Amino acid sequence: MSTPQVAVAMDWGGTWTRTALVDRQGEILWQSRHPNPQEGSKEEYLQIAESLLSEAVDRAAGPIAGIGAAVAGPVEPTTGTFHQPPNLMVLDGVSFKELWEPRFSLPVWVGNDANLAAFGEYHYGAGKESNDNGQPVKTLFYVTVSTGVGGGIADNGSLFLGANGLTGEIGHTVADPTAGGLTCQCGAKGCVESLASGKAIGRIARDKVASGDHPGSSLTALPTASVDASAVFDAAEQKDPLAVSIVDDAVDALSIGLTNVMHLFNPDMIVLGGGVTDGLVRLDLLPWIHRQVRGRAMSRLHGEFQLTSSRLGDSVGLVGAAAMVWQQAGEKP
Repeated sequence: MSTPQVAVAMDWGGTWTRTALVDRQGEILWQSRHPNPQEGSKEEYLQIAESLLSEAVDRAAGPIAGIGAAVAGPVEPTTGTFHQPPNLMVLDGVSFKELWEPRFSLPVWVGNDANLAAFGEYHYGAGKESNDNGQPVKTLFYVTVSTGVGGGIADNGSLFLGANGLTGEIGHTVADPTAGGLTCQCGAKGCVESLASGKAIGRIARDKVASGDHPGSSLTALPTASVDASAVFDAAEQKDPLAVSIVDDAVDALSIGLTNVMHLFNPDMIVLGGGVTDGLVRLDLLPWIHRQVRGRAMSRLHGEFQLTSSRLGDSVGLVGAAAMVWQQAGEKP
């Protein structure tokens, strides 16, 4: 039997579905993407995903090790079943493994996108870079700050998943327990996701603009639909007071979540990724976040961790999904 040459990887997020062919070294050989429908039906989402997977399988030049899918939301890793994903509720209860293994005649593995991002960064991204530079990483916690906020843990080269594959949900830890805390899509008040995600930053900005209390802000000159997280970071870069205050509040919430991560999991590396992280990097806020979190450490050892941005960027979910395939296929990533 020929040795598998590529893994088919899928990254199914709240905004885009992407597929790729990835080799054992984590190199992306080909990729494609398609926007997800807003408020789409289950059938629409599944049709897009299956079409993209079919294209990837057809483009593979050699034997395929399997299909790995990184999905945005809680997923049971054995059956590949979605469980109440906050941003993709129409897919609740769907098993991708059951759908796609018969369709493609290939093994299918499914994992939470943030968990697999941690796995990808550990083996091919920031963790590998640190190891190559003589600073070995034992426990890496990855945080995606994008449409939502999620997290994943790679510990000594393996994923730490918990009893049902649901660890790492930093986005649904509480940063503001007061009655004034914004309600999250999960139903709780004051979650990190409801305060620091891209969706939350945009919503908070639109509410503040609509209040009429900030007539001098450049955000008031934009069409309502254009007041999103990207616009807020653009305005903050120009020192717009309203935008700066919104970003500061998001940073405070994120820092509280990361403090919980520091004390619960004692990572020696925290990696931030996602679109909001890109904005934080532009504003040079990662050193400030690092200082805030370390300042709350209960001991010096808790505070001895690296905080850095993703080395794999937008490809982190794809590379992590491929790393899962190689591991499951018996090929060490």
